[in-house]
Amino acid sequence: MQKLRVVIADDERPARNFLKNLLAEFDDVEIVGEAENGAEAVELIKQTKPDLALLDLQMPELSGLDVVRSLRKNQLPLVAFVTAYDEYAVQAFEINAVDYLLKPVEKTRLMETLQRAHERLEKIDFREIEAKKLQSAIKTYESSTNFEYLKRIPVKKRDEIFLVPVREVASIVADGELLHITTIHNRRYTINYRLKDLEARLSPERFIRISRSALINLEMIAKINSMPGGTYTVVLKNSQELPVSRLQSKILREKYLKM
Repeated sequence: MQKLRVVIADDERPARNFLKNLLAEFDDVEIVGEAENGAEAVELIKQTKPDLALLDLQMPELSGLDVVRSLRKNQLPLVAFVTAYDEYAVQAFEINAVDYLLKPVEKTRLMETLQRAHERLEKIDFREIEAKKLQSAIKTYESSTNFEYLKRIPVKKRDEIFLVPVREVASIVADGELLHITTIHNRRYTINYRLKDLEARLSPERFIRISRSALINLEMIAKINSMPGGTYTVVLKNSQELPVSRLQSKILREKYLKM
């Protein structure tokens, strides 16, 4: 049997190492690359043309779903999403027969994924079939989660809990394990939470990522300044100034700055 060429994409090194160690136990698998974010995953898939991509569902800047969106049909390998338990994601993947692995990944479940990948690769039109399944799963997932976005963020200060209205949040900036939330009135709060997990619970119609470590409220943008090298700085209505990464500058330009 020909070896299955696999790419791993996860922003957490321990998770990548765990998957690599599991895959090393299979003689019919060759790991052709690993990526620590979605943007790297897109380029890696284009360069290495793997048979299978194991994509973390939630990654900074470009999620696993965004990676799929960023690839043309003829570039798309077989895909299995790797995720912590997410009721809506699991339901969407199962309804549309899209493969997924729950963290922590079990060897027997990974074996099933690899076997299915071998079988699917034998079909001449596998790219067409898989692309349709993935697009349908993404649509199902996003329509399911639209009704569950946070309206208030609970913040604990000593013995008090504040409910910060999401509509008043101007920015959320990560600093290690902490998130610093700043409101339109320049009130500041700190919570212990991962940025990518909070991002998944905020409406993408309201919040956009501008870098690996920052989200902003679109409605709070006062102006956008062009910087050398094709990047931007965003000035918010509370006078905050935040830099936009090169990747997100490109997305910002294509999605929001063109008529």
